[in-house]
Amino acid sequence: MILALKDVNTFYEKSHILQGISMGVDEGEVVGLLGRNGVGKSTTLKSINGVVPPRSGSILFKGKDIGGMKPHQITRLGVGYVPEERRIFPNLTVKQNLLLAIKPEKAETDVKVSWDIDKAYDLFPQLKKRDASKGANLSGGEQQMLTIVRTLMGNPELLLLDEPTEGLAPMLVEAVLNVIQEIHGAGISILLVEQSFEVIVELTSRAYVMSKGQIVFEGTSQELEDNREVREKYLEV
Repeated sequence: MILALKDVNTFYEKSHILQGISMGVDEGEVVGLLGRNGVGKSTTLKSINGVVPPRSGSILFKGKDIGGMKPHQITRLGVGYVPEERRIFPNLTVKQNLLLAIKPEKAETDVKVSWDIDKAYDLFPQLKKRDASKGANLSGGEQQMLTIVRTLMGNPELLLLDEPTEGLAPMLVEAVLNVIQEIHGAGISILLVEQSFEVIVELTSRAYVMSKGQIVFEGTSQELEDNREVREKYLEV
């Protein structure tokens, strides 16, 4: 198992957000994390990435406890994080955004595929077409692609994706889903936070459902699709 959370508790000051959650991602797997707004999905990713360190419990990445480490240290180990808000430089071109994302030092990863601009453009020809365009002039879908590809420049073994299809038109959603499938095909494990049940069913093999900071369901994506009670009670359906 490439990622394992065990009894993780995370607070924002006195607010107890994550309440003893345990979950995991196997190597080469795409796992979904679903739930309504405000239940702790984004906080889970931020706890893994070190943005909001857990107060107790353990977060193991390839068997190493990364709970409480700094985000840049976790990134160097091979964990890439794509936040919900698209963090690109709007006044820089696509190519400049990607060049800035390349780590000058060698990351401490066992990643099988090494990412550079040529590989990124081979996999995402739409970005190559927009090579000289400034970030501010990209469509929402193109900005999301650029955000994801910038993260790949760090050669992650595990990718944390927070609501990558949020606010996108259906045609752009399909483009982003294709990007995620391409990344998975390159051997990267993915933990995908989504509100869209349809996206989870299409992309993942297993899924967890959260409610009020706790895991209330875990199973295969097919089992979730078959469990109407869970979907009606905990998801936006």
